[in-house]
Amino acid sequence: MSYTINSGTGAVAASTRERVEEAIRVLGYRPNAAARTLKIGSTKMFGVVVPDSSNPFFAQLGRALEDAAAERGYALIVVNVEGSPDGFGPSIRNLASRQVDGIISAAGISLSALAALSESGTPTVLVNQFEAVEGLPAIGPDLYGGARAAMEHLLWHGHQTIAFVGQAGPNDLRERGWRDALAAAGLPAGPIAAGAYTREGGYHAGQELLAGDDIPTAIFASSDQQGVGVLRALHEANVSVPDQMAIVSFDGSPESEYSWPALTTLEQPVRTMAVDALEKLISPTESSSYTLYPTRLIVRQSCGCGR
Repeated sequence: MSYTINSGTGAVAASTRERVEEAIRVLGYRPNAAARTLKIGSTKMFGVVVPDSSNPFFAQLGRALEDAAAERGYALIVVNVEGSPDGFGPSIRNLASRQVDGIISAAGISLSALAALSESGTPTVLVNQFEAVEGLPAIGPDLYGGARAAMEHLLWHGHQTIAFVGQAGPNDLRERGWRDALAAAGLPAGPIAAGAYTREGGYHAGQELLAGDDIPTAIFASSDQQGVGVLRALHEANVSVPDQMAIVSFDGSPESEYSWPALTTLEQPVRTMAVDALEKLISPTESSSYTLYPTRLIVRQSCGCGR
C-alpha cells in the first residue's frame, strides 16, 4: 500500500495498484500526517508570518505563497504579528512546535525577531525585506527605484509641488526616492504627511495636506491603501482628481484598479517573490543572500493619463 499511496520507487503491478486504490476509496482511508512526518522527517508545511493578513497587499502575498506551495506539494500555516515585536517570538515558537519545514517571514525584522528565528532553528526566508540580513536569505522590492519612477512620472506631467504620504523617516526608501527625484529636478521637497499604511492613515494624511499652507498639485502615497484614503479626503473636499490633484501610489494591489479614479501605482512582483521564497526553502543554496526585485509602473487615471 505504501508504494501505491506515496508513488514510491518499488515496482507495483497495475492490477495490484487498482485493487489498492479501490480499497482506499471504499474504506475512506486517509494517510496519517503525523506518522508520515515521523517516517520521512517532513510535515510538508511552511509557516508564514505577516503583519496583517487583512491588508490587501499581504492578502495578495499570502495567496501567491499558497498557490506556489500547493504546486510543490506543501501547505501553509499563516500567523499575524500585527507589526508588534512582542508578538514575533510566540508566533515563531508556535510554528516551530508544529514542526514546519520552514518559515517565510513578511513581517518587520528586529533584534528580538532575529533572536526568535535563531532559537527556533527552523530554515527561514525573509520576504518584503528592504536590505540584506546577515545569516538569512532575503527578498524584497526596489522601493527606492519605484519611488523614483513614480516621481519622474509626476514630474513629466509638469508637477512641481509634490507631497509625500507615508511613515516618514530617514530609513524609508520611498521617502528617499521622493526627495532625490525632486532634488535631481532642482525642486525643493514638498509637504510631508505621515500616516500608517492604511486607508485611515491615508485619509487623515490627505486632510492634513489640504489644511496646510503649501497645498500640493500631486501626491505620492507609499501604499495603495493610503492612496485610497487620500482619494476619499480629496473627494470630500471637492478636489478633482487628477485635474486639481494627481496621485501615484505604491504596491499594485487589486484595490488600486477599482478605486475612482483608478490609481496609477508601482506594482510589486508578488508572485515572482513568492515563488523565489518557496524555492529558497525547498532547495537552499546560500545561507545568506539578498534579491532585489524591480517594480513596474502601471499607468491609470489618477495621475492624469488615460482621461
